[in-house]
Amino acid sequence: MADDGIKNHLFLKAMFTKLLSVIMNKRVFPIILVLVVAGLFWTLSSLGSDKNTNSLSKQQVLLQTVAAIIEQKHYSPKKIDDNFSKQVFKKYLETLDGEKNTLLATDIKALKKYETAIDDEMHGKPIMFYTAVGAIYLKRVEEVKAIYREILSKPFEFTTNESIVLDNDKVAFASNESERKERWRKRLKFLVLERYADMLEQREKAIANNIAFAKIDATKQDSANKKMSFDSIALKTDAQLEIDARNRVLKIIDRSFERSKKRLEDNEQFSLFINTITELMDPHTEYFAPIEKRSFDEQMSGRFYGIGALLREDESVIKLANIVTGSPAWKSKELGVNDIIVKVAQGAGEPVDISGYAIEDAVKLIRGAKGTEVRLTVKKTDGTIKVVSIIRDEIVQDETFARSAIVNKPDGKKVGYIYLPEFYADFDRENGARCAVDVAGEVMKLKSENVDGIVIDLRNNGGGSLYEVINMVGLFIKSGPVVQVKDRDGKPTILNDTDPNILYDGPLAVMVNEFSASASEIFAAAIQDYKRGIVIGSTSTYGKGTVQKSVPLGRQFEVFGDNRSDIGSLKLTFEKFYRVNGESTQLEGVKSDVVIPDTYEFLKFREKDNESALPWDKIEGASIRTTHNYNIDDATKTAKENVAKITNLNSLKKNAEWLTKRNEMPYSLQLDKYIAEQKIIKNTAKENEGFLKLKDTLNIKPPTVDNNKYFNNPDKIKGERYQQWLKSLNTDIYLQEATNIIGNLKKVIPVETVQK
Repeated sequence: MADDGIKNHLFLKAMFTKLLSVIMNKRVFPIILVLVVAGLFWTLSSLGSDKNTNSLSKQQVLLQTVAAIIEQKHYSPKKIDDNFSKQVFKKYLETLDGEKNTLLATDIKALKKYETAIDDEMHGKPIMFYTAVGAIYLKRVEEVKAIYREILSKPFEFTTNESIVLDNDKVAFASNESERKERWRKRLKFLVLERYADMLEQREKAIANNIAFAKIDATKQDSANKKMSFDSIALKTDAQLEIDARNRVLKIIDRSFERSKKRLEDNEQFSLFINTITELMDPHTEYFAPIEKRSFDEQMSGRFYGIGALLREDESVIKLANIVTGSPAWKSKELGVNDIIVKVAQGAGEPVDISGYAIEDAVKLIRGAKGTEVRLTVKKTDGTIKVVSIIRDEIVQDETFARSAIVNKPDGKKVGYIYLPEFYADFDRENGARCAVDVAGEVMKLKSENVDGIVIDLRNNGGGSLYEVINMVGLFIKSGPVVQVKDRDGKPTILNDTDPNILYDGPLAVMVNEFSASASEIFAAAIQDYKRGIVIGSTSTYGKGTVQKSVPLGRQFEVFGDNRSDIGSLKLTFEKFYRVNGESTQLEGVKSDVVIPDTYEFLKFREKDNESALPWDKIEGASIRTTHNYNIDDATKTAKENVAKITNLNSLKKNAEWLTKRNEMPYSLQLDKYIAEQKIIKNTAKENEGFLKLKDTLNIKPPTVDNNKYFNNPDKIKGERYQQWLKSLNTDIYLQEATNIIGNLKKVIPVETVQK
C-alpha cells in the first residue's frame, strides 16, 4: 500500500509538470490554470499525508477553490489575511443572527479564538469556525424556541409606555440570558401589537358593515345573515383578538426557526458563509450552489423547465395559485388552484417535506431538467392527500421579455413606450431570446404605428448581458464606442457597435430609477454621451459599474475522476466598465438629465451605501462622433422647469424624506401611541400614492399586432395580466412626464461633432 501511494504521488507530480507545461504553451484561459493547479495541489497534499483524498470534505474543497479564484482573478481582491478574517467573522455572525437576539455576547467571545483563523482555513487549514458557530447556534435556537413560546403563551398588555429599536445596526448581541429574553419580549410584543392593532381596525369596519346590513329590509335578511357570519370578527372581544394575534406570530416565528435550523442541518447555511466571504470582496461577487446557479440561468434566459404552476404562501403552507394553460401541470388534470403542496420528490427519490419553506425554495425543488419526473404530494381542497407525478417541460416566461404600448396624447400625437425588465440573453439556444432582438421588434411595431417618439423604460432593470446592451445601443446610434471595460491589469478595451445602420432616429427618452443598474446604466450613459436622447428619473441610477463572469467550480476534480464536481459556480467580478467619456458609473451611477422625485430617493440601498463596494475612478475617454438632430439641451431645460412646478412631486419628495427618517426612530409599544404613529405613517404613504397617480388617466393601447395577445389570449390568466399591466400604466405620472418631454424634442439642423 505504501509503494502504491508513492507511485501515485510521483505520477501526479509528473502529471502536474506536464499539464502545467501544456497550459502555459497553449495559453489556456488563466482561470483554468488556477483551478487545475489548486485541484492538483490539494490532491498531492492529501496523498502526502496519512489521509486519502476523501479526507477533503466538499466544504473544504469549495472554500479553498473560491479563495484561490478570488485571489488570482478578482478585479481588485482584498488581501486574505487576519484583518480580512476579522471582517468575515463579524459579518457572518451578524448575518446569521441579524436581529442579534439568538446568540449571546458570551458566544461571540467564545468564538473569538477563530477570529483570525478563517484566512488560514481558506488557504488549506481544516474548517473550524463555521462548524463551531453551527453547533452553538443550533443550541441557542432550541433555547430561544422555549423563550418565545413561553412569552407568547401569556397575554400582552399594551398600556406601558415603552418602545423598541428596530434598526439592528444600533444594537449589540445580548450580554446575558436576561437581556436576550427581554429583547425577545419586546420584539414579540411589537409583532403582536402590529397584528392586534390591525385586527382592531378590521373589527371596527366589520361592526360598521354589520350595522349597515342590519338596517336592510326583511326581504334581504338572508343576505344580511350571511354578511354577519362573514364578518364574525365583529363579535370578538379585545382579549380574543389578542390571542389570535399571538397565535399568528407564533406560527410565523416557528416557521422561521424551523427553516433556519433545517438550513444548518442540510448544510445550506454554508452557502451563506461562502457568500459572506465573496461579498466582502465586492457586493456582486457571489457563490451559487448548483440549484441557485440553475435559477440564475433561468432568469437570464427567460426559460426554465418546470410544471407551469404559480405558487403563493398562505400562512405556513404553499398553495397553487394558478396553473398555466397547456403546461405539464395543466395536462396532468390532477392539480387544482388552492391545492396545498406538502412534499416534493425527484422521481422515486425521498420526498422533501416543504412545510415552512419560502416559495423560492419550493420552486427550486419543483424545477429541474427537461423530461425528468417530479412527484408532488398535495392536499386537495377536499382534504384528501394525493401524489401527482409530472414530467417537467420547457416553460417560456414571455412576460419577462420586452413589450410595448402606445400612449395617445390629447394633442393627437402618439408616443411609443417600450418596457424592458432586464437585459436577458438565452445563449444556450441558437434562436434563444435576446433582448436587443426583441426591442428591435418592438421598435418596428411602433414605427409601423407612426409614433412621434419612443420612451424606453429601464426602471427597476437590474442589468444582464453586456453583449446585448451594446447591440441595443446600436439600434439608436451610428457605429461607434458604446462602453469601455478594464481588467485587473489595467488594460481598457473599447466595445463598439459596428453596424452603421440606425433602426430608429426619432425623439428618444430613457426612464430610470435607483434600481436601474449595470447594463441599464451602460445604455442610459451611452444615450446621454451621444446626445441621442434624454434620461429621465431619479437623481442617479444604482451605481453598479462592474462586470461579472460565471466560473464553474469543481471541474478540476473531473480530471481525477472525482465525483465532487457538482459544487456550484462563482459569479466573479473581473472587470469594471466605463462610459465612453471615461467616467465610471461605479458608485455614482448615471445622473438623470431631468430629475423627477420618487419615494426611494432617501433609502440607503444603492451601491454607494455598501461598504464593500469598489471605488469610483476615471480613465481616458474614447473618441465618438455625435450628430445633434434634436434640441436636447433646450428640451431638458424646459422639462426641468415644468417638473419644478408640479407641487405633488415636491410634496412627494418631502414625504419620502420624512418616512425614511421615521423608519430609523424607535417604535412605541403602547397601543394608543402606536396607533397614532401608524395613522400618520399610513396617511403619509397614502398621500404619496395619490401624488403618484394621475387623476386624468393616459390613453394607452397595445400595438395593433398585439391585440390578440392582450384581449384574446388562449391563456385567460396571462391575458388578464397583460391587461392589468396596461391599466397600471394609465396612471403613471412618470410616464406622462416622459411623453411630455418627448413632445418638446424638435428636429434641428444636424450638427456632427467629435468629442472625447
